[in-house]
Amino acid sequence: MLTAIHPKLPMRNLSATRNYYVQQLGFEEVADYGNYFIVRKDDIEIHFFLHEHLDTKTNDGQVYIRTDAIDALYADMRSKTTIHPNGALQTHSWGMREFSLLDPDHNLLTFGQPV
Repeated sequence: MLTAIHPKLPMRNLSATRNYYVQQLGFEEVADYGNYFIVRKDDIEIHFFLHEHLDTKTNDGQVYIRTDAIDALYADMRSKTTIHPNGALQTHSWGMREFSLLDPDHNLLTFGQPV
């Protein structure tokens, strides 16, 4: 039986990743193994692996995170970081209300809630 999923995303620099997720976005640091880093917020974890030569222009790392409080989360994130230029909060025809962020390594984080 499947119980959870913890995506793994590339990071070029542990300090920059820690600063973004922990200091800016309010995630909790779970583990720091130098070349592997884990954060948690509420019931989700995101894992990061060191990829020092990652080309951010070609990075396709993406995570879709469901929430039950999209408007409050959007307001909180807007106060802490930059929203993706094409990722402002909006309701889509596929029945989801979503917004997106790009982390320092251009991993796309999309947050969504069914309408």
